[in-house]
Amino acid sequence: MRRIRYQEIADELRRTIESGDLEPGQVLPSEASLGSTHGASRVTIRKALEILRNEGLVDSRQGFGWMVAAQPVPQTLDTLVSIERQLVRSGRRHDRQIIDFRFVDAPSAVRPVLGDRVLEVRRVSMVDGKPFGRVTVWCREDLGAGLSRDAVARSSFYELLPERAVEATQTIGAELVGTADAPILAVPEGSAVLVVRRTTLGEGGRPILMAEHVFPGHLTEFVAQLPRAQLADGEESPGLRLVGEAG
Repeated sequence: MRRIRYQEIADELRRTIESGDLEPGQVLPSEASLGSTHGASRVTIRKALEILRNEGLVDSRQGFGWMVAAQPVPQTLDTLVSIERQLVRSGRRHDRQIIDFRFVDAPSAVRPVLGDRVLEVRRVSMVDGKPFGRVTVWCREDLGAGLSRDAVARSSFYELLPERAVEATQTIGAELVGTADAPILAVPEGSAVLVVRRTTLGEGGRPILMAEHVFPGHLTEFVAQLPRAQLADGEESPGLRLVGEAG
């Protein structure tokens, strides 16, 4: 019996995914591009992709289109630890690719916190050989003076700095990826990303680092454990502390 065309296309895509040519989390070509490749209409392509979604092989997200199904990497919010340490704990292979390492005049949002001059490091976090996040770290000039490009490629700032990190304030928001980050992260321009901004304090309460992490929205999720804290009036409140409104 002759097979229906969308079933044939689903079979071809399934073989490509199962062979490893398309990896978990990888964004698929657009429906129009797949239609051109397979000589089929977008309606036929969508039916093929729906078959694979029902099998758990692909997923779709607004702004991304279709992608190979992947389990997001969880990041905890209840412990001050680098993303690299969390990735190692989860058994994932992690690498850093340094884009920029330079001392610069501090950006306007960084200057009031870290001073006029800072070490600025831009890098890409790679997980299992694929882009996972773009990270920019600003370090106080006096603390960054003893660091090298090779050192920050090998280790996290928390491991390298002479001042121990003891506390951080972190904000997480959803944004649309811009023209600079889209090719770095291998995602379509305008797709959803999670942007994490963190200010880290040292033992004396003085800021030592500021950082901005940009993650494709389908690759990670943030998990917070909320222990109950007893208030003076007997009411119970979760242990996640709100420090102010996002600007």
